[in-house]
Parts: sequence; C-alpha cells; structure tokens
Amino acid sequence: MARRWYALVLAVVLILTPVPALASTGGGTNPVVLWNSNAQQAIYEVARQAPYVAPRSFAMVHGAIYDAVNAIAGTPYEPYLSAPPARRGDSLDAAVASAAYRVLLSLFPSQSASLDQMYADALAVVPAGGAKTRGIRVGERAAAAMIAARAGDGAFANVSWNTSTAPGQWRPTPPTLGSDGAWVGDLKPFVLPRGDMFRTSGPTPLTSAAWARDFNEVKAIGAVNSTVRTADQTEAAIWWHDRRLTEWEIKRQVSDRQHLSTVQAARFFAMAEIANADSLIACFNEKKFWNFWRPVTAVQEAASDGNPRTSADPSWMPLLVTPPFPDYTSGHTCSTSTIMATMRAYFGRDDIPFSAYSADSGTTRSFRSFSAALDEVVEARIWGGVHYRTADVQGVRIGNGVASYVLRHEFRRR
Repeated sequence: MARRWYALVLAVVLILTPVPALASTGGGTNPVVLWNSNAQQAIYEVARQAPYVAPRSFAMVHGAIYDAVNAIAGTPYEPYLSAPPARRGDSLDAAVASAAYRVLLSLFPSQSASLDQMYADALAVVPAGGAKTRGIRVGERAAAAMIAARAGDGAFANVSWNTSTAPGQWRPTPPTLGSDGAWVGDLKPFVLPRGDMFRTSGPTPLTSAAWARDFNEVKAIGAVNSTVRTADQTEAAIWWHDRRLTEWEIKRQVSDRQHLSTVQAARFFAMAEIANADSLIACFNEKKFWNFWRPVTAVQEAASDGNPRTSADPSWMPLLVTPPFPDYTSGHTCSTSTIMATMRAYFGRDDIPFSAYSADSGTTRSFRSFSAALDEVVEARIWGGVHYRTADVQGVRIGNGVASYVLRHEFRRR
C-alpha cells in the first residue's frame, strides 16, 4: 500500500529541478542543516516539546528559512509566505541564521542566552560587510512574516479529549493516565484548507471479524511479555518510539549525502517540515473525531466489546508506554509516511539508503529505501502494543494524502 501511494505522490509532484548553487560563505556544514540541528536542541532537548507539538515549531523555522533563501536566490520557487527584498549577493548563511534565530527566539524567549550564542557563532564565520547586513535583514523579514502568520493559530489552546468509559471510546491509559495534545487537531494548518479534509471511514466496528483480527494481533505480539515477538522486532519498536523522532537525523543525513546546496536544502527541509506539521494536524483531527480506545484498554476490557472472537486480559500491558491520546489514526505513521513521501518526491527515487541511531534503543537501524522504512514503522507500532494495524494503515493513507496536497500547492518552481 505504501508503494502505491508513493506512485500517486510522484504523479502529482513537480520533481526538483536544481537551481544553480549559490555560495555559502561559512564553509563546512550546510547552514540549513546546522540550524535544523540547532532547532532540535531548542525545541526538543531543552523545551522538551512532544512529537505532536514539535512539528509546528520546526515548520515555522524552516518555512522562514525557505522564504529568506528563496528570495536571495531570485525566487526560483514560489514563496511560502513572502519574498523579502533581496539580491543574489546577499549572504545566505546570515539569512538562514537570522530567520531561524528570530523564529526560535519568539517561540522560546527563556532560551535567549543559548540562542544568542548559537546566532553569534553562526554569524562569526560570515565576513563583515553589506552582504552580511543585507542577509540578516532578509532573514529577519522572513521570520517576522512567519511569526505574524502563526499568531492566534490555536497552539496550546485549553481543550481536552473526550474521556469516556463506553466500549471502544478512549480513556487515559496506564501507567501515566495522561491526557495531552487535544488542541493539535484544531490547529490552523500551514497549507491544508482545513484539518478534517482527509477524514477516513473510521475504526473497524467492535463486533466485526476485522476488529478481532486487529485486536488479537496486537494482543499477541505487542504485549510487554510477548512470546511471539522477536528480539529484532522489540528493538525496532523501541527504535521507532524514540521521542527524538529519528526523522531529524534521517533528513540531515540524506541532505548531506545528496550534497544539497543551501537553496536546495532550504526547500527540502521546508517541504518536509511543513507537510509533516499538517499531517499531524490531520491525524489528530481524526483522533478527536473517532476518539478510539488504545490496545491496553481494549485488551483489559474486551469483555465489553460484544465480540465473541476476543477475550479480556485485565493484566495485559504493552511493550511501550502508550501515548496520552486516542488511538485512531496513528500519528507516527501519519508523520513518517509524509516525510518519506516528501523525500521520495523531492529526490525522484525511492532507493536512497540511510540509517539512524536511537538513544532509546541504543542501536542503529538501516534501510535500503524510504518505503522500506515506512513498511517497518507500520509493523513497529503494533510490535510496541500501542496501535492496531488499521490505525497504522489509515495513518499512512492520511500522511501520503497530505504530502501530495502540500507538494501540489506549495514550493513549486515559478
């Protein structure tokens, strides 16, 4: 299924035609990749934004970087929000640093000391002069446009999930009994006209044979003490659950190995991050609409589901800690499918190998292609005991649909 959706994405997306590379004055690391790493430090390592919160912050940072760099390159691609006045001699390094710094500072004013140091370090390697000054100004204007565009977008609104004890309906899950992220589904999208435009037909009915198959699969292989899950499957489940979202490392690695210029990297990261943010919005909109229970609740309370093919185990627990929101659809497969589809569309091929290290599992996993990675995450969420197969498969459909829509409407060659 993932490969069929990739074919659809490729059919509707204009593949990158490289623009002439503009010189990066700092040398060494691509400034876009550097500030993606700096953004991870601020957004996750310090602010500890959850995987369903962080995409908004990354999208803001990279949307501003893209508009600044695209303007200096002569707007070879359609701007996302604006094209600040610029000329080709302006410093790309200064523009990238200024755009990212200003957005991050607006999001995390309490981190001003560390962000100021990141900014000073980035500008220190840029030769003084008019090009540097103008580049800074371009970045500042792109950042200001992004900050203004996201003001009042619904982030962190005081809304809650619909807790219910009815069969099939979500309730907080052990051991944390947490509830978080309900506002994400109502967040103003970056590109999509509305968050519910990829509504699915919903979870399988509790009395159906399809529900019993989903239920019994995750019950057997997703249990913390499963006797059918292999050691490699256990490792994969933990690896994909890494809260650092291994996609950060993956995108940076692919960008470096494909030798993207600053202009190319700015467009690549903006496409991936903005599409990812909208994918999570669409996914959480689904979660709020269907409000479906998690496997740990379903297995422990199966006596209430009305299906003779299922049986309850009140002591059942999953391998992984269940996230604090409803099951359907899978946020991880929504996000991963969007990112993988975007990379495949951008590079015009699927067979680009990559690997990534997870601090949580203490291991590195390698993949021969984008679709191979996506195939594994669909399974990994079941192996971890936190999602049913239907939730994962429908998450892939939503994620690929969002990627297709975003790339058809933004970041196109002028």
